[in-house]
Amino acid sequence: EVQLVESGGGLVQAGGSLRLSCAASGFTFDDYAIGWFRQAPGKEREGVSCISRSDRITYYARSVKGRFTISSDNARNTMYLLMNSLKPEDTAVYYCAVDVNWGGSVCSLVSEDYDYWGQGTQVTVSS
Repeated sequence: EVQLVESGGGLVQAGGSLRLSCAASGFTFDDYAIGWFRQAPGKEREGVSCISRSDRITYYARSVKGRFTISSDNARNTMYLLMNSLKPEDTAVYYCAVDVNWGGSVCSLVSEDYDYWGQGTQVTVSS
């Protein structure tokens, strides 16, 4: 059974940093495209960052590029999202997800393309 469990969310002041973790079981991260998404109250879920299945190329939404870094640790079967220079508009529930169908050297930031999801972790950035 595929399971994803996020952790690391919390309350942080603007300009601060957080590192989110997503522990996986039932599959190996290195075999699939993986991604981070977020959903703020009253807004649609949006893609934040992803890693492609082949070549492990990373992609970022324009709003977080240069501030967030996605990575994965195959030995721990865990993926991470390091978030620096946080802004109040980064406040959201953050989700990790796995796309078991998409291959190649690109990955999607469209939530409908992903098949398995974690339960989410709240990130709140105060001004």
